[in-house]
Amino acid sequence: MQLSDLRAFVRITDLMSVSAAARALGLPKSGVSRALARLERDLGVVLMDRSTRHLRLTDAGTLFRPHALRILADVDEAGTALEGLGGVPAGTLRVSLPFTVATALVAPMLPGFMAAYPQVRVMLAVENRFVDMPAEMADLLIRVGPLVDSDLIARRLLVSEAWLCASPGYLAARGTPAHAADLTDHTLIGYGDRAMAYQDNATDDARRIELPPAVAISDSAALLPVLLGGAGIAYLPDFLARPYVADGRLVRLWPTAEGIETVIHAIYPSHRSLSAKVRVFIDALVASFDGLQR
Repeated sequence: MQLSDLRAFVRITDLMSVSAAARALGLPKSGVSRALARLERDLGVVLMDRSTRHLRLTDAGTLFRPHALRILADVDEAGTALEGLGGVPAGTLRVSLPFTVATALVAPMLPGFMAAYPQVRVMLAVENRFVDMPAEMADLLIRVGPLVDSDLIARRLLVSEAWLCASPGYLAARGTPAHAADLTDHTLIGYGDRAMAYQDNATDDARRIELPPAVAISDSAALLPVLLGGAGIAYLPDFLARPYVADGRLVRLWPTAEGIETVIHAIYPSHRSLSAKVRVFIDALVASFDGLQR
């Protein structure tokens, strides 16, 4: 068996699509299909049922998949152990992270990291979806919000506060709400169909109200230009909103209000040694985010 064939099989089973696996691996679809066929030939069994419109693991494929994951994890662990011999962080570092964090926080620190560690090849997988670390073979995950119970190790990188913001143009046209109840007369932009809670100040008589959004956008970075264009009022993470509030392109409503806090973590497997490349990357993230802490 070839390790590349194992990786192709694992990625296909994770995404349940040869085309999606090919895009994730940066390979032609035909090459990934051949890898799966070659692995099935080497094993003498059919791993994936391709007789329907959707792929399905066969019984043999279901049985083999955890073994493939373990083999690949052991290979990566062996590489991690050898990395430490040279004393210099090196190799490919695969990081999975959401779009807003990638654009606003991680990308700005990459030039300095690349200059400090030229032998580390960073690969950012920017995607807003749940990632199963063993299946994805990522070295590091950066996640926003509550963590699910797992055997992964999490290191806190940043505590962010959401600010309620609007453009000066929008407020000039629609008026500035003085209280949460006033938001019923405004266009609210949210992160999903569910209602969001709004609180106008931090005093004892603060009013709190839950309202559904008129428009839902699932990513803060995509929401930002909508706000700048004067479309409505929305919560933005402070690290994204701060420069626009500072230069006057956005207005922060009710700055004394109790904010919505969100924690950003770096996550990595507990059963594997922390490689030099992962350690220095996390340290660089912590140093870069330190100036953003409130």
